[in-house]
Amino acid sequence: MIWNLLGMAFKTGAEVYKNKKESERLESVAKMQHYQKMAEGKIEWQGKIIESHKGDYKDDFVLIVLSSPILLLAYSVFADDPEISNKLDIFFDKLENMPFWIVGLWASVVAAIYGLKATDIINTKKK
Repeated sequence: MIWNLLGMAFKTGAEVYKNKKESERLESVAKMQHYQKMAEGKIEWQGKIIESHKGDYKDDFVLIVLSSPILLLAYSVFADDPEISNKLDIFFDKLENMPFWIVGLWASVVAAIYGLKATDIINTKKK
C-alpha cells in the first residue's frame, strides 16, 4: 500500500515538474514573439516601460495622495468628527473650481505613472 502511494506521489510530482517546464518553454516562446512584434513596430515597447517602473515609489505616493481624502472622509464618519468632513467639503469645492489645465495636467501625470497615455484616456472618453 505504501509503495502504491509513493508511486502515485512520484507520478504526480513528475507531472507537475513536466507542466512547469512546459509553461516556462511557452512563456519563453511568447516573450520571443512579443519582442519580435515590437521590433517590427506592430506593438509598442510597453514591456520596457513596465520594467523601468519596478521598484519605483511614485505609484505608491500617488495612490496615498488620491486615497487620503477617502480615508479622511471615512474617519470623519466613523469618529463622528464633523470638522474633518467640513474641511473635505471645502477641499472638493476648491478642487472643482480649479482650472481645467491643472486638473488635466494632474490626470496626465497620474496616467503616466501607471503607464497610460493621456491621449488614450481622452480617446476612451470620446467613444
